[in-house]
Amino acid sequence: MKKIDWFQLVNTVFIFLFALMCTLPILLVLIVSFSDEQSILQNGYSFFPDRFSLEAYRSVFASNEQLLQSYAVSIGVTLIGTLAAVTITGMAGYTLANRQVRYRNPIALFFFITMLFNAGLVPWYMMNDLLGFKNNLLALIIPTLIFSPFNLFLVRNFMQELPDALLESARMDGASDAYIAFRIVFPLSMPVLATVALFYGLGYWNNWFNAIMLVDKESLYPLQYLLYKMQSEINMINQMQGVAISNTLAPTESFKMAVAIITIGPIVLLYPFLQRFIIKGLVIGAVKG
Repeated sequence: MKKIDWFQLVNTVFIFLFALMCTLPILLVLIVSFSDEQSILQNGYSFFPDRFSLEAYRSVFASNEQLLQSYAVSIGVTLIGTLAAVTITGMAGYTLANRQVRYRNPIALFFFITMLFNAGLVPWYMMNDLLGFKNNLLALIIPTLIFSPFNLFLVRNFMQELPDALLESARMDGASDAYIAFRIVFPLSMPVLATVALFYGLGYWNNWFNAIMLVDKESLYPLQYLLYKMQSEINMINQMQGVAISNTLAPTESFKMAVAIITIGPIVLLYPFLQRFIIKGLVIGAVKG
């Protein structure tokens, strides 16, 4: 009879319970999004609602053309912005990690200062207005494209741990910095670049602030801002009607949950794709002794 591995059994049970704890809130959001508004107001959020309703999703998809257009804008902005931001961050990280670059530490200090001090909203708006980032797709990409110093130092620190012998051998063979960066360093740094890409992708996908400040055209509304406007309009309608005197309320609570389900879909699909890069130790075995 095979001996029971108690450690493996306890570890499996723990991981299962932890995964269940992470899954239940998402399941609750999904169920509430299909719940009747009156049922939510009377009984609160529940895994077993009294009545189900599709009113929240009808409200979301009331304007199919606008919703699809906003989806396309958000997807395009996220893909282009994330690719550009990761490329810029990767090149900056390689430069600051390159021991042949003079004054690389004082240069890094300039980036570090931006983590401590912020110019404020008014200069930010004036600069975007001066550069023409208003009512165009650049207004949704460029202001967020300036890479996060935290991501920059994360990439730099990872690249500094790469073996010097690998880079020196490439230089002795006549490889340029561009070749070393894009053909050697970036592939070996894929785990950290994938992690940074996930951070940038989440930032672009969830960004509605740029649209509020810099975009007036409905054709350029990203998904988050469109749903934010729809939520505000529903709240305003309920306030005008009055909860006490209205028998038919707009789906405020279920609408919030439906919006959450709609917006997290692409990110849920993105993470498994990046996870296989994050978990790989590509640096191991890069240099053979």
